Amino acid sequence: MASFTLPPIHDNPDGGWGPSSSNIPGQFKFKDIPYAPYSKTDKLGRFADWNDTTGDTRQAAVGLPSTRDARGPGRSRRDGAQAFGSGTASAFAYFHVEDESSFSLVDNKAAPPRRGGGFARGRANNRGGSFVPRGSARGGRGGFNTRGGVQRGGRKGWRDWEKTNRTRESSVAISPQWTMLEEIEFHRLAKLKLEVDEPEDVDTYGRVFAYDKSYDRITTKTERPLQLVDRIKYNTTTSDDPVIQQLVSKNVANIYTTDAILSVLMCAPRSVNPWDIVILREGNNLYFDKRDGGPFDTVTVNENASDPPQDPAPPNPNNPTEKAAVPEPPSINSATSLSLEATYINQNFGFQSVQESITADFAHPNPFYGPEETEPLASCGYRYRVFDLGITEDEDVKICIRTEVDAYVPGSGNPQEGHGLVTIRALNEFDPRAQGAGGAPDWRSKLDSQRGAVVATEMKNNSCKLAKWTVQSVLAGAELMKIGYISRGNPKDNTRHVILSTASMRPTDFAAQLNVSLANGWGIVRTITDLCMKMPEGKYVLIKDPNKSVIRLYAVPMTAFTTEDEDGEGFEGDEPESAA
Repeated sequence: MASFTLPPIHDNPDGGWGPSSSNIPGQFKFKDIPYAPYSKTDKLGRFADWNDTTGDTRQAAVGLPSTRDARGPGRSRRDGAQAFGSGTASAFAYFHVEDESSFSLVDNKAAPPRRGGGFARGRANNRGGSFVPRGSARGGRGGFNTRGGVQRGGRKGWRDWEKTNRTRESSVAISPQWTMLEEIEFHRLAKLKLEVDEPEDVDTYGRVFAYDKSYDRITTKTERPLQLVDRIKYNTTTSDDPVIQQLVSKNVANIYTTDAILSVLMCAPRSVNPWDIVILREGNNLYFDKRDGGPFDTVTVNENASDPPQDPAPPNPNNPTEKAAVPEPPSINSATSLSLEATYINQNFGFQSVQESITADFAHPNPFYGPEETEPLASCGYRYRVFDLGITEDEDVKICIRTEVDAYVPGSGNPQEGHGLVTIRALNEFDPRAQGAGGAPDWRSKLDSQRGAVVATEMKNNSCKLAKWTVQSVLAGAELMKIGYISRGNPKDNTRHVILSTASMRPTDFAAQLNVSLANGWGIVRTITDLCMKMPEGKYVLIKDPNKSVIRLYAVPMTAFTTEDEDGEGFEGDEPESAA
């Protein structure tokens, strides 16, 4: 019987896998052949892969013909790429001269899966492939238009390389004498939270008219034209408010502001367009002010759209051909034109949708309406309310806010006690096919049958504007918020408009639909307040970066904005109304 002798086992002193290059017995005659590495967890589909040339250029270096995809495309995709040993087939080739082209890097990372596979026999791939309908290959009837990416309105991916170059200008020119004190990113603001109790009503001023309920029954078939109503409505900043000056002398609160200014701060993480808030600290009091002619006096349009309306780029002063060119008149669909149009629509819709024969007076008359004024006042009631921002019972941090309501619903109780108060706003449609429309559907055909789609599109394109309106309504204690849907009579004419519908909703419910967190807004207000309280007395400016999701706090001289304020006051004295 033949005997079996166990051959000697030579361990690898290097601790690696496979035979050691420094400890190979001399009787092994293939000792000069290089070793191809592999992993024990690898799928060994073949002993040697002589056709795989991925990542290996040595076949070309030695003059070997390329045999790429010799196994066929179907099998190569099915078997997958070998992680170890791939591209080492030509390592066993003979080289006359050693050079850098003989170096091969073995990649041990698995190849990433391909997204959106190719077409298989003209049908859609089940894993992310796309279907090509008949007629679309040649732009035939019934096919999708491949130029825009999406069939209607969306234009996804259209001219993406230009969007990165679209930069906005800051809302205020930043002087080199200003000192930046703090920079806060929006993602940090979104994490703040502060629960605030119900406010205390300090006083009420003004007169409100009854809301005309016939506007709730308007449909696209019974549209009404938007009328020009000449009324006076004041938009005075915090420091110029005589009522707030009286409340300051009584030490009612530490912080004073208006609902329009505070709503921008509370909804800051949603904002895209630049804005700025002037903060004045005198003693232990803070005043949040706005600049005359600033972003608070106009209404934005499609601010949160993926491709918002744009203003034409100014001519390059370094290019003489552009500088000498005659400036073109602004388009009616530019960002500035649409903003002015939306402001005009909002004011006139609020003036038109009330019954001036039915009124309700608040405790005091309008504080801004002087005896020398002859034009009639608009329906507007001011409610001065105090919110407690203290975290503990010992903390005395209170904010006094001047809130506004536009009308009241008759039969809902006493408006002086806050019953049946209404805020009135308006959304406007300009041209669904224009740049900046944000894929909005045609309101005349979809508003009655698919109102949900219209509302969802507006909530996406105007998220910041709707959130600010909702916060203003909640701060004012309004029970209802009326939103009118107003469109142009002709998409090419921005002077004639029609009212297509009016929606009624409760501000708290609408805030939940918009995912607006008042606790987050109060947390932002308290954070900015604490930052300013740590600073010495003086004037500060909180600026939203025009192109980044960042707000910055600057220390400015006390004389900053004085020239603009004086000019604004002179203009306001001549014509104090903000009517269209």
